[in-house]
Amino acid sequence: MTAAPRTAGTDETQSPAERYAASRALQAAARTQLAAFREVVGFPFDDFQVRACQALEEGRGVLVAAPTGAGKTVVGEFAVHLALAGGRKAFYTTPIKALSNQKYADLARRHGADQVGLLTGDTSINGDAPIVVMTTEVLRNMLYAGSRALDGLAFVVMDEVHYLADRFRGPVWEEVIIHLSDDVQLVSLSATVSNAEEFGDWLEMVRGDTAVIVSERRPVPLWQHVLVGSRDRSRTPGEALRPGTGAELIDLYAGHVDPTDPGVNPPINPDLLAAFRSGARDGGYPGRGGGRGDRGYRGRVGRPGGSGGYGNREGSTRRSPPRFAVVDALDADGLLPAIFFIFSRAGCEAAVTQCLAAGLRLTTPAQEAQIRAVVEERSATLPAEDLDVLGYWTWSESLARGIAAHHAGMLPIFKEIVEDLFSRGLVKVVFATETLALGINMPARSVVLEKLVKWDGTSHVDMTPGEYTQLTGRAGRRGIDVEGHAVVVDHPGLDPVALAGLASKRLYPLKSSFRPTYNMAVNLVAQVGRERARDVLETSFAQFQADRGVVGLAKQAQAHAEALEGYAQAMTCDRGDFSEYARLRRAIATREADLSKSAQRARRAQVVADFENLRVGDVVELPSGRRAGYVVVLDPGKDGGFDGPRPTVLTEDKQVKKLTVADAPSGIRTVGKVRIPKTFNPRVPAARRDLASSLRNALGAFVDVPGAPARGGGPRVRSAAADDKELTRLRAALRAHPCHDCPEREDHARWAERWAKLKKEHDALVRRVEGRTGSIARVFDRICDILTRLGYLEVDTHPAGGGPLDRDAPGGTVDTGAVGQDQAVATRPGTGRRPAPEVKVTDAGNWLRRLYAENDLLLAECLRRGVWDELDPAGLAAVVSTLVFSARREEPGEPYVPGGPDGKLARALDGTVVVWSEVDDLEEAHHIDASGTLDLGLVAAVHRWANGRSLDAVLRGSELAAGDFVRWCKQIIDVLDQLATAAPTPAMRKTAIRAIEAVRRGVVAYSSV
Repeated sequence: MTAAPRTAGTDETQSPAERYAASRALQAAARTQLAAFREVVGFPFDDFQVRACQALEEGRGVLVAAPTGAGKTVVGEFAVHLALAGGRKAFYTTPIKALSNQKYADLARRHGADQVGLLTGDTSINGDAPIVVMTTEVLRNMLYAGSRALDGLAFVVMDEVHYLADRFRGPVWEEVIIHLSDDVQLVSLSATVSNAEEFGDWLEMVRGDTAVIVSERRPVPLWQHVLVGSRDRSRTPGEALRPGTGAELIDLYAGHVDPTDPGVNPPINPDLLAAFRSGARDGGYPGRGGGRGDRGYRGRVGRPGGSGGYGNREGSTRRSPPRFAVVDALDADGLLPAIFFIFSRAGCEAAVTQCLAAGLRLTTPAQEAQIRAVVEERSATLPAEDLDVLGYWTWSESLARGIAAHHAGMLPIFKEIVEDLFSRGLVKVVFATETLALGINMPARSVVLEKLVKWDGTSHVDMTPGEYTQLTGRAGRRGIDVEGHAVVVDHPGLDPVALAGLASKRLYPLKSSFRPTYNMAVNLVAQVGRERARDVLETSFAQFQADRGVVGLAKQAQAHAEALEGYAQAMTCDRGDFSEYARLRRAIATREADLSKSAQRARRAQVVADFENLRVGDVVELPSGRRAGYVVVLDPGKDGGFDGPRPTVLTEDKQVKKLTVADAPSGIRTVGKVRIPKTFNPRVPAARRDLASSLRNALGAFVDVPGAPARGGGPRVRSAAADDKELTRLRAALRAHPCHDCPEREDHARWAERWAKLKKEHDALVRRVEGRTGSIARVFDRICDILTRLGYLEVDTHPAGGGPLDRDAPGGTVDTGAVGQDQAVATRPGTGRRPAPEVKVTDAGNWLRRLYAENDLLLAECLRRGVWDELDPAGLAAVVSTLVFSARREEPGEPYVPGGPDGKLARALDGTVVVWSEVDDLEEAHHIDASGTLDLGLVAAVHRWANGRSLDAVLRGSELAAGDFVRWCKQIIDVLDQLATAAPTPAMRKTAIRAIEAVRRGVVAYSSV
């Protein structure tokens, strides 16, 4: 008798009963949807993928935290499979439009275009499909609107859910998680975070049964290296690259360390330590490589050559290898394609330029032809007249060589083409800012970090372990590469030991950024009433974390208090109260700074006025600044830049220059006039020479002559500090203070400064401790107060149900702007707070419900008061720009406003500033963080663009990049689109529609993100 074949997966040591049970389990597993899905995808699953998919099929919610490239999106795609198999719907949400576009294309290829839709605000494709990819904001808006599209929804996938830590957009994730129907299964996909279990506990609380699946294993091992300069310093940019030169790659860890699990404080490669100890790179590093043994890809890593060790010349310094040499080394060692992170846009562009100048070419003739064909096809819609200002020719040439930049300042369509060519393997190296790490799926074989410090907007800060993991996580393409490579370029200050600690940690705590907004408040009150809304907000992840973290904060506050006592003793002065004296010093410093800023603004305004008065032929003196001397005006440049006119002038040494306000820090003086021939051509050297000669000859006639007429320069303003009564009073009080003559005054002052700094930190910490319990609901109460005062909410004298809710108001009373003291009722037992009456949404509140901009209340108030009613479409687009634009750096002085100070646009801007100021005062009075600021820096550019000017004319003379301009225009369109549906008057809605049409043209219309 022949025995039956043994079932796969059984063990000969098992009993017959155990083998039978195992066989039944395998048969059952083969009948699951997971088995069917695995047949479709056709590749083996990792354990974490299997466990997450099984939990989904069991009807549970799932949180998956895994490294970049680990394959966690498979779990989201399985949710899509389950929805289709069950005849139900699934929404796949992403944080940015580019990711949505990419995911839509992936799912449409797999399931067919008729089964998949896309909704990203400005794009709507097949929105009624059973599977819809969308940005998270779109789903939030659906939930508040009670959209019928939610009917039959079974699964929501939230890709990149760690975005909820984002300060500006993070709250949307929590809104969706909280408000989704209980019968919807939530799939949360996150990068590896150190507090995944905490986040999972919160999801369990608000969503029910949730499986937390954490995997820290990378499917592709990641090797860590440091890239140092080579010995050969003779090569110059433009000279052909030669074998054996450029840069040298050395492993970070010692040879016996497993890169997938380096452990705590892993040992450093002795070769690397020896290279660092040997001094400067001027003489080269030792001719040794990584110590990994016979790794097949090594090529020229650790390439030998040269005599002598590392240059130990006295006074030598360590230098970073040039960027083109880094790329050359990676190419030689087979480590391309690579993403090269540089933490500045200018640095990315400069790196491309350096590689081109060095003659670097990373593509074959066939690849180059393919790249040029793609570029020409994809960019064919761009207006020919805009190609120069977009830098098209340099960009396309660098792409043909396999080299590209990628940053937020680029035109979106340029970034899309770079992403496409890189994913195809045609572009070999991309110099990128860190925003790429948060963008679409662009894995590489290697990731290069030029430095481990970056600018955070206020100062240079060290990279955190979480940021390092996020950036290097893109190295190693699953299914393509056997291993990935993280390369740090050696630079001054780099410490191999610190780098090893950074690379071996994966600390990336997820912190909520949730906060109630005005739009959120009116939507919640409309849907569930104020009391229930308050309870809902107390279930946020922000409140969950706040309740857990208060103990540690209290201990920190106590330590601060003890330190303050010590500082106070150290600054004690036997002549008087030194804390009082220190307050006077701080008050004087603050007053002087304020007066200095006021004087600077006045001087700049005078210069702008002088520039406005210039005429062709005027001879102008620039007393100081980089252009000091005399010039003659060729073109007044009245339609100049963001900060006013930019006249074109000819200098005494025959150079044609454009002047800006910054070129005249001490103002200008018009001393006379010369005749400029009608045939004058600034491009002809002889014409420039003759006019410069006329300028020099004319100077003798009217410069330094007593009584010579002069224009400009205005009356020189006396120093504001000299006439300021408050500053005079403070200085007198300081001199009269008994501590002023203390011989140890400055020593006491240093302790006083330390005390003041720590006291500010301590007070903020105490406020955080005191406000932790119920902090989110308290902010909601204050927002409701403001909305009631302004008429977006009103007291409901006949509430449908529910009772009064708790409040937190000074003195136990409520100031709603509509309810008096006599209407207050008894406090709720055990709370010490007086409950507030139930409220309802007014007509004004109903259209505030449809305004989702960050400055939602300011937007609503400007509409309600008719501040923008007189504007044409271009003016409306320009004034909306003030609500969305945020300059990368502060520009001194007042920006240029088309139409002059008395025009309709200027009046609308003035009215907007007045409304903003009133809203800001209300928020301060109610202890609400300011909801936003106004920035007029984009007004002139948007106004020109909406009036049909070319991109070159719009951006000429400004520092604004084309990609930034398009991105801001997209955000302006988003707000205008809200006005087109929510504005209270038909006329404003019509103007908004026309403004959208005026802005959505040219490069703005051709950009999909």
